[in-house]
Amino acid sequence: MKREPKSFEAAITAADFSSEDYCGTSYAAKLLRLSVATVQSLVEKGEIDAWKTLGGHRRIALQSINAYLAKHSPQLARADTDPKHRLRVLMVEDDENTRELYRCQFEDWDMPVDCTMVPSALEALMDIASMRPDLLITDLAMPGVDGIEMLKALKRNPQLAEMPIIVISGLPAEAIAARGGLPLHASLLAKPVNFDWLHGYLAALVTANRQWRR
Repeated sequence: MKREPKSFEAAITAADFSSEDYCGTSYAAKLLRLSVATVQSLVEKGEIDAWKTLGGHRRIALQSINAYLAKHSPQLARADTDPKHRLRVLMVEDDENTRELYRCQFEDWDMPVDCTMVPSALEALMDIASMRPDLLITDLAMPGVDGIEMLKALKRNPQLAEMPIIVISGLPAEAIAARGGLPLHASLLAKPVNFDWLHGYLAALVTANRQWRR
């Protein structure tokens, strides 16, 4: 019998809620050494605790992952639940093929990167406050609310204003400047993305994240 994951409202209003206690489905699959589809099935069966964000993305309890490992795979090491050992990334990209390309790269790099990918700036704005990512990677030209409008909205949020941002866009710098430009701390990469640069940036941010959270 399937059991629906906890609602966003139930999770976020809990007295002991912390976004650092949860991870995304892809990262959970890596920790459990299972496929994403299998993890989703375990959530639906109620064997792993999870909740859904307003945008419909699953967030899975890290402690529940360890409980599952202890019960079903005691020979495997416990999942590392220390937040300073994990980089939480939110990626906003409307093109499905491009999202899949990023997903394959992140898996090949085998770094402690928990990346949640969303197809629209609107979904990102709905979920970013609860996910509290360490890094935002975003496209600019998207239907509906575009990346520039999203960045302007984030700038007005004191808790998110200083979040590191990587903008990956095919728009010329002049067109971006005409729309008000990017936040001063945002890095702009031209398409197609230089994955060697991105790999180095993420590796450096993982190291800095560990030092900052000591």
